[in-house]
Amino acid sequence: MKRDPRDQGGVNVPALRSHNAALVLDLLRTAGETGISRLELAERTGLTPQAVSKITARLRADGLAAEAGHRASTGGKPRTVLRLVPSAAYAVGVHLDRDELTTLLTDLAGTVVSLRRRALDLGAGAEPVLGAVTDEVRALLAEAEAEAEAGSAADAAAGAGADAAAGAGAGAAGGPLGPPALLGVGVAMPGPLDHRAGVPGRVTGFPEWEGRPVRDELVRRLGLPVVLDKDTNAAALGLAVRPGAPGSFAYVHLGTGLGAGLVLGGAPLRGDRTGAGELGHQTVQLDGPACGCGGRGCLEVLCLAEVARGELAGAARILGAGAANLVRLLDIDQVLLGGRVVLAAPEVFEGGVREVLAGLGLTAPVAVAGTGPDAVAEGAAWLILGPIFGQ
Repeated sequence: MKRDPRDQGGVNVPALRSHNAALVLDLLRTAGETGISRLELAERTGLTPQAVSKITARLRADGLAAEAGHRASTGGKPRTVLRLVPSAAYAVGVHLDRDELTTLLTDLAGTVVSLRRRALDLGAGAEPVLGAVTDEVRALLAEAEAEAEAGSAADAAAGAGADAAAGAGAGAAGGPLGPPALLGVGVAMPGPLDHRAGVPGRVTGFPEWEGRPVRDELVRRLGLPVVLDKDTNAAALGLAVRPGAPGSFAYVHLGTGLGAGLVLGGAPLRGDRTGAGELGHQTVQLDGPACGCGGRGCLEVLCLAEVARGELAGAARILGAGAANLVRLLDIDQVLLGGRVVLAAPEVFEGGVREVLAGLGLTAPVAVAGTGPDAVAEGAAWLILGPIFGQ
């Protein structure tokens, strides 16, 4: 079903993107199922109780927030506790990797509710690749819609249909995965790329993507809002929105390529031309082997050569050299590691990178990000969800 990509149906997106509403929604999100009271919302946001009451009343009317019981107070009547309604809206995340395509659907809280994966050759050309993305997104939504309809039928058969409709909020009309509840599609792919324009640059090994209007083409094909960003930026955003995330960190991703997503002050650092984080093409050996980017001795070509030889410890040391440069340059709080190569041998990479940093007297903690293999696709969904929560 096609619609104007600027129209996001029953969810009042302009209202959600107001600063104060975003503050409240983000606190509801991080509070989880236990919820949070209006008084706590006022204390943590600095808003007046009256302003919080108006915002939460609007969020409840839109089906985005609901009561989650009562909590004892120090005096007077118990406080009403509010929570986010995850089923109020959904987002699609797409990870367009060099050899694989992952699409998933998340609810408003970022929880994955459906996932598809297939092999794909990024070098096959834009037309077949974007066609595959279109087909997978449509199939993902069709599957999720069918599951939702089956669940609704089962509820009705059990006599619970009326109760479910009363508690479903904005997602109830036409099933929770109907067009009014779908906010858009976030797409993550290898960089460099122009995040604002939605156009890839000269992707290493795949120069045919340079200048292709990927975002606009997918908007036309899908009839949905689309946001395009680098794979590493998407993964870093997904990490940054987790409760307790460090204020500044580098997410170093080693998979079919090597790159970094940088978060400073709790927000992704993309740079003025959205090209920040190209860690893989940092020169670390002036007379080193040629790289597909046109340079020589790049971190990526050296690291992937070690991986190809099965020398994972050597790859970890090279990765550590790049991570050390990030720590020195940006004074970040933590280095987080991810990507399929890292996840295949997490102890080797975590230990190797930590050893390099310690040998240089750098104290930034090193850890493998607890995200699993779909960190990029999940982060891509947050390209859509993030603005609603002020991210």
